[in-house]
Parts: sequence; structure tokens; C-alpha cells
Amino acid sequence: MQRRVLIVEDERTIAESVAARLRAEGFEVQLAHDGPAGVAAAEATEPDLVVLDIMLPGYDGLEVCRRIQARRPVPVLMLTARADENDLLVGLAVGADDYLTKPFSIRELAARVHALLRRAGRTAAAEPECIVVGDLEIDPVRRRVRRAGSESHLTPIEFELLANLARRPDAVVTREELVSQVWGWEGPPRTVDSHVKALRRKLGADLIRTVHGVGYALEAR
Repeated sequence: MQRRVLIVEDERTIAESVAARLRAEGFEVQLAHDGPAGVAAAEATEPDLVVLDIMLPGYDGLEVCRRIQARRPVPVLMLTARADENDLLVGLAVGADDYLTKPFSIRELAARVHALLRRAGRTAAAEPECIVVGDLEIDPVRRRVRRAGSESHLTPIEFELLANLARRPDAVVTREELVSQVWGWEGPPRTVDSHVKALRRKLGADLIRTVHGVGYALEAR
């Protein structure tokens, strides 16, 4: 079965170039060129992944992401013309899983799409038991996370990052190792930093400890 990718991008040259590459790699691709059309297309086609530009007419990409994720969790790769940290953090907070800054390599975008879909489709059959670290509970089968009995909604990438740290409580995991294990590709450590900030906002600032110059550790309390 072909995996479906929805591209929401108002620059038609970029949208068509990305679509051509993904179709060549075997994906079924739909296009939308403004925010409302993107939300409608996501509802109609239920894509396996969304490539979403931040700057769109109608609704901006952040609002599109909010509306899509509220209806049905789906991996989102966000495209932005700026590497502004605030934009990236807001994007992650509303449900984006990864981002690329324009101009970007079509080849890299395709690699990110494959990596996100691998993560989203990974089964938990080999890990049926809940992971419990202090007051944190992670259910790999139902992909649910609770802290002190309160459930938090995490994006697929946030879930994988947290589970990766929780499997080794108190151990320091390097940024490079996290990028490789969670995303499946080599990338800038800032990617990890942005998602850790999002996890801290959702689950508490005291949960993940920064080891400066190295990486992160989940505090076992």
C-alpha cells in the first residue's frame, strides 16, 4: 500500500519539486496551497505524513498544524524560511515533529520523510510493558504518557525521544546518539534541544537534566 503524503505549500515551484521527488520514491502525494485547503485535504485524505510550510495564506502553518493534530495525530515536517528559534519552538509545541529551513535539499527532505514514517510505523511488539521511572509512566503499546497520573499529549517524535531516555534513567545520552536513534539520520543537535524544551513544557522542567556539552539524562525520582 502506498503511503500518503500531503504537501501544504503556497510556493508552487517548491510544492511541485517536492511532490515529484516523493512520487518518484513511491509515495501517493496530494497538494494544497493555502491553510484552509490544507486542513480540508488532511480531513479528506487522512495522510500518513504532512509536509507543511509555516507561511501560508488563509491559516498559517501553525494553525494548520493545530487543527490537523486536534483531529488526528499525524507526523508533520514543517518548512520555514527562517531559523528563528521561537518559530521552531511554537511549531513543535503545536505538534510538528521535525523541521527544515529554506532553502533545503529535496534529497534531505525525502530522507526526513522516510525517517519520520519509520518512527510513526514502528510497532511496540518487542516492548509490551510500561516503562515506569518515578512518577512517569510510558505505555509503548498505547503510546500514552502520564506523569503523576496526568496524561500528556506528545507528538510521535517527542514520544520516541522520551522513551529513549526513559529506557536508561539517569544515564547521559549524547545528542548525536539521540538524533541517530530517534530520527534515524545525522543532524544538528539543535533538533534535539528544541524537542527537549517541548517535553519540559509538557511534563515539567525537572524531568530531563541537561549535561552541558554532552547531552541529556532522564532524572529517576
